[in-house]
Amino acid sequence: MNLIQLSSLEKVFLQGKFDKKEFNGTTALKGEKISYQIAFKYEDDNSHYKSLKINVNSDLKDYIKLYTVGSVPSHLPVHNSFFYGNDENYISKDAGLYPDILYPCDKNTEIYSEVWSSLWVEISIPNDIKAGKYNIEIEFSFDDYCEKKVFKLEVLNAQLPEQTLKYTQWFYCDSLYTYYSIEPFCEKHWEIIENFAKLARENGMNMILTPVITPTLDVDIGKDRPTNQLVKIEKNKDEYIFDFSLLDRWIEMCDRVGIEYFEICHMFTQWGAKSASKVMAYENGEYKKIFGWETPATSDEYVHFLNQFIPALTSYFEKNNLKERVYFHISDEPNLSNMESYKAAREVLASLVKDYKSIDALSNYEFYEKGLVNIPVVANNHIKPFLGKGISELWTYYCCAQAKDVSNRFMSMPSARNRILGIQMYKYGIKGFLHWGYNFYFAARTRKKINPFITTDALNTFPSGDAFSVYPGEDGIPYPSLRMLVFNEGLQDLRALKALEEKIGYDNVVELIVENLNYKIEFDKYPSEAEYILNLREKINRILDKS
Repeated sequence: MNLIQLSSLEKVFLQGKFDKKEFNGTTALKGEKISYQIAFKYEDDNSHYKSLKINVNSDLKDYIKLYTVGSVPSHLPVHNSFFYGNDENYISKDAGLYPDILYPCDKNTEIYSEVWSSLWVEISIPNDIKAGKYNIEIEFSFDDYCEKKVFKLEVLNAQLPEQTLKYTQWFYCDSLYTYYSIEPFCEKHWEIIENFAKLARENGMNMILTPVITPTLDVDIGKDRPTNQLVKIEKNKDEYIFDFSLLDRWIEMCDRVGIEYFEICHMFTQWGAKSASKVMAYENGEYKKIFGWETPATSDEYVHFLNQFIPALTSYFEKNNLKERVYFHISDEPNLSNMESYKAAREVLASLVKDYKSIDALSNYEFYEKGLVNIPVVANNHIKPFLGKGISELWTYYCCAQAKDVSNRFMSMPSARNRILGIQMYKYGIKGFLHWGYNFYFAARTRKKINPFITTDALNTFPSGDAFSVYPGEDGIPYPSLRMLVFNEGLQDLRALKALEEKIGYDNVVELIVENLNYKIEFDKYPSEAEYILNLREKINRILDKS
């Protein structure tokens, strides 16, 4: 059997399209997660299938998780249209099977001849572990065959600092109850929500989209997402009564898994804030929609509602000492053509949340220049005009449109293109990152539910890898994607660079980042090779260890 140890930045395709350069060891900081892979291929003319046993021998055994990397279909790896464009830094632009899903491995796995597979090894290094050199021996056996691979991990006497970057991927509770065919906010739903939130937090996500009302995100005009509302509302003529008991439970759950910040969902519709978001309420004993697309954003009725709802909400946050953990939204991705409607909606909300931070994803500097956005979350292919302007809290994001020159996490992209963002965000002092798709298990515009194990591109609309980072496993247990773990490695790079800055200063850190490069790193210009990132982390780690 062929066995090759590889870094986490390789993608092992069934047909063996990967760099066969061995990766047999690395260094790590205390408190860090390290991943590597063992690619394997079984060749036997007499048998197509074997049951493979996998055993781990290491002093780190209790901190190791094993996954088998599964391949999933992609009909749309990347847009080729003029509007989006792309570049040459893709593994492939062809439809096919792409390695992505990480199935938990219980020491037994199936192995087939004639195709390559991969074992993903994740080591969660404790903060209190003794520094030193550790061997991780993985044994592969079936029938009378047995072979071992040894990975050498050196844990250094330096600590990875806590993450200060705020990071959110939009968390869709409606995707979960729709996919698993259960009632919203039933006990099983709460259990599943916590499972998914816990995995998100374990991989760097420290902020969560909080649906106090149903978010009007990625839906056709005039259509609604499935109801997904944490605040119970009763309408009595012109007065509203609010019940925050579900929100209580949400916050308790987030505290339990370690989520630090609450991203309050948008109060107005996407792409211009022309209408009210969907609001459900009890009126005369009937549960019904009282606001939505048919409600102009600045209508007297909706403004009257917000003038009661937002003060009640902020009072709740202040009573529970949550004020510093809360961020508000107005409308997602406004552009210059709808600046006036966005401005009008902002004026409705601004005085109500004036003591709170607010964020919105956008691409045009004019929104910040005119004071319409408190904290701009800027697409990474449009961020240049925002840099060097003294913005105290600048965030970035990407989605399906960021396919040319910049970092993203499409399945068809090399993993180095995913991870490089951590270095870029450090260099430019980025304070937060947003991505819209943690678990969006619908066709585009939420038109119908999909099976994410089969449909990875929101039904031929968003490049595979854009709509979700986790898969809905059996009994409500999520399966991570390799993209999710690789992005977390990028966040760890940022944290390590922050630690190094404390030792040698920002300018010296930047000099180290661009050492041996004949250009400066920008969001659309960076080394594309995995070796650059791996070598840089080795340099950072060694300096931290000596300091």
